[in-house]
Amino acid sequence: MTTALTLLDAILPHVAFDGWSNEAFAAAAEDCGATLEEARALCPRGASDLAVLFHTEGDAAMVTALKAADLSEMRFRDKVAHAVRLRLDAVTDKEAVRRGSALFALPHMAPIGSKLIWGTADAIWTALGDTSEDVNYYTKRATLSAVYGAVVLFWLGDDTDDGQATTDFIDRRIENVMQFESFKAALNKNPLTKPFAGALERFTSHIKAPSAPADDLPGSWSTRR
Repeated sequence: MTTALTLLDAILPHVAFDGWSNEAFAAAAEDCGATLEEARALCPRGASDLAVLFHTEGDAAMVTALKAADLSEMRFRDKVAHAVRLRLDAVTDKEAVRRGSALFALPHMAPIGSKLIWGTADAIWTALGDTSEDVNYYTKRATLSAVYGAVVLFWLGDDTDDGQATTDFIDRRIENVMQFESFKAALNKNPLTKPFAGALERFTSHIKAPSAPADDLPGSWSTRR
């Protein structure tokens, strides 16, 4: 029986040559013994749906590996860096990621690509036990999304045998995130910036994390204090 996952396995050898394209999708359907109509019933957007599935399957593999890892002796920044490395390790086909980066850079696909990167950041924070319910929910994921996007681009160009250059790059970017968090904390301690920080905190106190996965919007504006 043909499923979206069997189509994904079938399309990967074609992606290296044809990208996440209609041609690759048609070839995958043929390899699975399915008609194009049957394949479209599973993936209405064709190869684009399989590119999304390829990414989310990588997220799921990363979460499984992260939950199995012993993080007890790690600083929190090291846990985040380790999670990012595990996400790269979950990639089964680097060329598919390269082709996917080109796909999600297209104007009509960019919102989907941004959502996928946000989903990766969310998966990492959630797996690490983040319980933020205020604006920090968004700032953590936004900064990690930027980090992960930069890491993927660097990793795609890293041709070292052991990937040490990418590991070092991850550590530098995570350090930048921690510096930003320290900067936010320092605003509340500096007499010159404390009034501004207090006003900003009161404003952002209305911003709440998503209340349910089924919500159409990523968050909500609350009038409760």
